[in-house]
Amino acid sequence: MLLHLLLLSLSLSLISPTHEARPYNAPATTTTTQTLHHPDHQPSIPPTLTASDRYEGSSDLVHLRYHMGPVLSSPINLYLIWYGHWPAPARSLLRDFLLSLSDSSVPSPSVHQWWSTASLYTDQTGSNITRSISIAAESLASDYSRGSSLTRLSVQQVISDQISASRLPVDHRHGVYLVLTSSDVQMQDFCRAVCGFHYFTFPSIVGHTLPYAWVGDSGKQCPEVCAYPFAVPAYMGSGVGALRPPNGEVGWDGMVSVIGHELAELSSNPLVNAWYAGEDPTAPTEIADLCEGLYGSGGGGGYIGQVARDGEGRSFNLKGRNGRRFLVQWLWSPVLKACAGPNAID
Repeated sequence: MLLHLLLLSLSLSLISPTHEARPYNAPATTTTTQTLHHPDHQPSIPPTLTASDRYEGSSDLVHLRYHMGPVLSSPINLYLIWYGHWPAPARSLLRDFLLSLSDSSVPSPSVHQWWSTASLYTDQTGSNITRSISIAAESLASDYSRGSSLTRLSVQQVISDQISASRLPVDHRHGVYLVLTSSDVQMQDFCRAVCGFHYFTFPSIVGHTLPYAWVGDSGKQCPEVCAYPFAVPAYMGSGVGALRPPNGEVGWDGMVSVIGHELAELSSNPLVNAWYAGEDPTAPTEIADLCEGLYGSGGGGGYIGQVARDGEGRSFNLKGRNGRRFLVQWLWSPVLKACAGPNAID
């Protein structure tokens, strides 16, 4: 059934699920919800994951509950909206990350293998989240059509502007709209409570119900919050040093992990009625929230885990297309009942 028809069954507030600004929290190890045992939801374990690919703080007590809603099982067409001033190198970096999600030719540990954890999640028909993600179209919104200070609702107006101007199409079946704001754009609750968020558009604003996500460049506003561990808060003291970003840009490299976080959660919970823990769909704990701040084996309690360094001392845990390297947080695996990533060390 189309997403806009499924919306009729929802009774939700206007508050969007968020990627909260908790860059160094260890994943939760318990939850009050119970596992929903459904015969159609037995995801198979991919060959890149084994029972030993888990961080030390993993727990068999953590379970996400499936709430019978859809996941994004059809191939995803990404529609990118570059809002504000976006230099070509920044767009190239983030574009390479997004295109790496479906690029199986990249050697391990790859972004494509990282996405395989998200693809373990299924809907009530047993269909897995898709592994096919492509960039269908892009739009440069350098005119700041909604100003340089946005709200959650004005992000939807930005999407509406692009559709109304025929810069982007309406894609009910496969479309995901990704709004990326430059470092000079303010966002409601940015840095204080969120680094990114996902939700679905309202017909009253956009004319259609479409899944979307927003992520901002925190490089000039709060890198110590939203680009951690490439910047660290002063209260952590001089004993904790920032890692060197793999592509040399704190803000842009920091966005990569937030984008991955939001896309994984949007795909597994697009209408806020699929995979999440907790009883309140307006404040869910989703598949990336459980692994916030974890990037490698042994992580937890403020330690990001074991990650690699290149010859220049730049930290990364995933490889991408065009020789790119990225540092991306792990995701919760419903099979391992632990945070998992392809760079895990047995």
